[in-house]
Amino acid sequence: MVVKDITNYIEELAPLSYAEDFDNVGLLVGNYNSKINGVLVTLDTLEETVDEAITNNCNLIVSFHPIIFGGLKKLNGNSYVERVVLKAIKNDIAIYATHTALDNSLNGVSAKMCAVLGLKNNRILIPKKGIIKQLTTCTPLDNADNLKQKLFNAGAGSLGNYDNCAFTVNGSSTYRGNKNANPKKGEKGKIHTEEETRISVTFESRYEHAVLKALKNDNVYEEVAYELITTENVYQNIGMGMIGELPEEMEEKDFLLFLKKTMQTNCVRHSNLINKKIKKVAVLGGSGSFAIDNAKRAGADAYVSADFKYHEFFKAENSILLADIGHYESEQFTKNLLVDYLTKKFSNFAIILSEKSTNPIYYI
Repeated sequence: MVVKDITNYIEELAPLSYAEDFDNVGLLVGNYNSKINGVLVTLDTLEETVDEAITNNCNLIVSFHPIIFGGLKKLNGNSYVERVVLKAIKNDIAIYATHTALDNSLNGVSAKMCAVLGLKNNRILIPKKGIIKQLTTCTPLDNADNLKQKLFNAGAGSLGNYDNCAFTVNGSSTYRGNKNANPKKGEKGKIHTEEETRISVTFESRYEHAVLKALKNDNVYEEVAYELITTENVYQNIGMGMIGELPEEMEEKDFLLFLKKTMQTNCVRHSNLINKKIKKVAVLGGSGSFAIDNAKRAGADAYVSADFKYHEFFKAENSILLADIGHYESEQFTKNLLVDYLTKKFSNFAIILSEKSTNPIYYI
């Protein structure tokens, strides 16, 4: 088993294409072809995390947060980031980060928050845009079914609860090859008319390479003509945050106490109580103030996230209960999610949950 086997499986849950543009995800330190002794799963990668990996004979750290976020211009050990990277390299330990790729996953960070809170009927709070591609191409009538199947096998035509989806229309096309052409149908220098099927399929952007490879490998023309666009459609199964419902509605104070106990936090900062029953709850792990308006538009009674600034609590406007439970606290169960996911697949070496708390914030 090598690093690539592990990361390929993680990317079935959280494809790197799901990550936000500002993020730095994937294999940050190490080689994809390195053999695996064991995997340590953590929320953050600190020096003590690398020490823990060494103690447990783990040469791959799967971290939620990326230790390298901005560019590194030097490696001399003057910062904790540089010291972590140097120690990992010295001990042949690879570091892989998922971050916003897992944030945007249907079964990722927010889904785990929902599970811990016992929320039901969950759905994505902010469906992601720019994730759906549309491919349009033409092929001779007698090759249409074959090409469609090859595209389907590569991941096209499958969205949500449906697969084998394609739009087709028959018509005629014309072309003429020059003296350097080698047409598989018709003769060069002569106008050729071919009865064709026009095929349009949509797919998630993560399948783009495979879909185009299938198109080009199975095309009957010398030149492959196609149109590929990114649609404006949102995809309900990919995106930030989730919204669901409590089994039973709760009073605001009871909900806040439940939240404090269940999410294992020493402090819940919240907006003004407005004497409103809490039933529908929106959640988003990490810094989630950008989604306050989304939670309000979705009809949430409460929004649970972290890192709200002073003036952002005013956005509650007596219509929603805002609850800031802390950045670490909102994401702390993510490493349990990853351990459970990896353990189901790999049993021939250790998948270890880090016992170290990497929370840099303390309360008195």
